[in-house]
Amino acid sequence: MTAIGTLSAPAPAAQRPAHRDPNVLRWLAAYMSSMIGDNVYYIALSWAAVQSGTAAQAGVVMTVSAVPRALLMLGGGVIADRFGPRKVVIGSDAVRCAAVLAVAALLFATSPGLWLLAVLSLVFGTVDAVFMPAVGALPARVTSRDQLARVQGMRGLAIRFANVAGATLGGLCVALGGAAAAFGLAGMLIALSVPLLISVRMTDLPTDAAGGAHDMDGAGVAGASADKEHARVAADKTGAGAVQAKPAGAPAWRDLRDGLGYIRRHRVLAPLIAAIALGDLGFVGPLNVGLTLLADQRGWGASGMGWVLAGFGTGAGAAALLLTVRGRLPRAGRVAAVALLVGSVAIGALAFVSSVAAAVVVALFVGLFAGLSGALCGALLQTQTDPAYLGRVSSVSGIVSLGLAPLSMPLTAAAIGWWGTGPVFVTSAAVCGLGGVLALCVGPLRRAELTK
Repeated sequence: MTAIGTLSAPAPAAQRPAHRDPNVLRWLAAYMSSMIGDNVYYIALSWAAVQSGTAAQAGVVMTVSAVPRALLMLGGGVIADRFGPRKVVIGSDAVRCAAVLAVAALLFATSPGLWLLAVLSLVFGTVDAVFMPAVGALPARVTSRDQLARVQGMRGLAIRFANVAGATLGGLCVALGGAAAAFGLAGMLIALSVPLLISVRMTDLPTDAAGGAHDMDGAGVAGASADKEHARVAADKTGAGAVQAKPAGAPAWRDLRDGLGYIRRHRVLAPLIAAIALGDLGFVGPLNVGLTLLADQRGWGASGMGWVLAGFGTGAGAAALLLTVRGRLPRAGRVAAVALLVGSVAIGALAFVSSVAAAVVVALFVGLFAGLSGALCGALLQTQTDPAYLGRVSSVSGIVSLGLAPLSMPLTAAAIGWWGTGPVFVTSAAVCGLGGVLALCVGPLRRAELTK
């Protein structure tokens, strides 16, 4: 498969730091513009849904997108690897932009009701199933392996900024021009990411040990000639096992099966994804639903909950800044495991503080250590994965974070109603801590570094 319209260049031997690399900064600007647009979109969608129906109906509209995202994300990873993450992200952003601007125009002209918002949410969720694995596969194509930790830190800072800027811009637009104006702004911000992404140079996939080369757009492993199309590719030192190269036009289900098999055989990726899953399952419930219920029980009010969330955001931002400045941390696998353990202890402690000030301090530690472990796990996922499989690996990790972990939120709310905040927070912390224990117990993951 050839890469049409793709700017490419081999990675230079001595590459400048990611935060000073114009190519990485263009990618980061595109990512940040898209994320700000996403935040404005969700504010516009929630406001329009509330104005057009009941609270329950608005909740349904907001969650419609989760179904196709969870069901189709594995297929999205296959698409990202087959056609190349940059082209998939550009195409996804173009579709999302067109859908949002079309809804904005309809809202300016008429009042179509909840059905239009539900369709938009469904389209967004379907496109997200392709968009998210491709976004996860992009960093390895725009920088060298030794800069991936710094890129993860920069990405974390971009997310924090996008959350604040998106909420501010979305609220301002809704107040001044209604949901239609907010949808219009979201579409323009998403559109801005497209020319920026087009200007980003992609690096070639590395040549494998058998002499073949990864296709520029990530379609798979190709032999040096047609005779070698089915050649075996030697296993790398991570112990993932030999991978059978696939001819062009191979069925998508075979690519999916090979991706899952690659993860299962990999001595670092398999336990790493399991550790990420445990961390997310233990983290999402308490910090989303649980914190609201805890603030209500303690009498902290909405402002108190806001301060606690600000403490968490500050800690997570500090972790991202640390990686951005340092670039990499030695013994990344061990540090990620310890950070996950410390963060889990802080999650459990959050249920036993009585004052807002103490809760803010504890939340800051939760954000710092959870943010550090999350960024390091993301960087390890990038460095340990063969770039030709990054889309599929990102899709499996994304299903855990965006498909399974949110399911814990209604369970957390119900469990707090039955047993109270203390036991539920401690149980969630134990689940989160199991991820750190797993990472420490599995030797290849514990010894994993950010460079090979």
